[in-house]
Amino acid sequence: MLEHDQKKDFDALLPAGQSTEAGASRRTALKTALGVGYAATAMPIMAQTAIKTSSDGLKTGETTYEVNGFKVPAFFAAPAGKTNLPVMLVIQEIFGVHEYIADTARRFAKAGYLAIAPELYARQGDPSKYNEMAKLMAEVVSKVPDAQVMADLDGAVKWATANGGNAKKVGITGFCWGGRITWLYAEQSKNVKAGVAWYGRFVGQPSALTPKHPLDLAADLKAPVLGLYGGQDGGIPLTTVNQMKDALAEAGAKGNKAAAASEFVVYPQAPHAFHADYRPSYRKDAAEDGFKRALEWFKTHGVA
Repeated sequence: MLEHDQKKDFDALLPAGQSTEAGASRRTALKTALGVGYAATAMPIMAQTAIKTSSDGLKTGETTYEVNGFKVPAFFAAPAGKTNLPVMLVIQEIFGVHEYIADTARRFAKAGYLAIAPELYARQGDPSKYNEMAKLMAEVVSKVPDAQVMADLDGAVKWATANGGNAKKVGITGFCWGGRITWLYAEQSKNVKAGVAWYGRFVGQPSALTPKHPLDLAADLKAPVLGLYGGQDGGIPLTTVNQMKDALAEAGAKGNKAAAASEFVVYPQAPHAFHADYRPSYRKDAAEDGFKRALEWFKTHGVA
């Protein structure tokens, strides 16, 4: 059963009364990751063209890697012909790995990273086949165990470092659903040096699949995280941002260096999903400033 606060969080992704359009096949979804188009559940898109980053000078494509007997699909992008690259884990929104996530990976590749975006609920279903948010949440997203995601991210790091990436320079960034995952991976994994979480929620009811949330694990943070949030986010109240700030400050005072180094930027007029350039929630100034800060953050903390 979908948690009430989780549903509220993701309901903020779409304008009131709108639903997503009917889906395509898994193959179509994979093609969208290569820049062919948008996964159906990524709707509604804005009338104007979203940002499109060229693949010139990059090696991009689909791949799979095995975790516990399952082949996890992923999109990757990296500077062509280069090795020993810093690695960037790019974590999907609720809608999965579609063109916007693929383009974000290309942006990091243009900045010198080997970026990989795994499809983190491929076992549970294909989000592009859903035309209703409630069904997508109930039948796919709510069935994804955090432990599965953490293992799949470990697998992504392993794949990346076997394909030109530097195991000692790994960063993670994620959006909405992926923002929460960014916090969790920075709290539970020793693989990452730094993270940037875009409007990921901090709190929720514990369950067998999601036993802990970022606020619960603040004292265990292993890598500094930059949190980028919107002051007008209807699903993530600023009170919870402040709770996380306080928890990290307390952990930092007790000697947790990663917690002490973590920071937040709140864009007062920005809504949820302000970086999603294909949706009406996009706010150009906040999105561009946030991405600039993300690149600086990773450089400051030894990823780049």
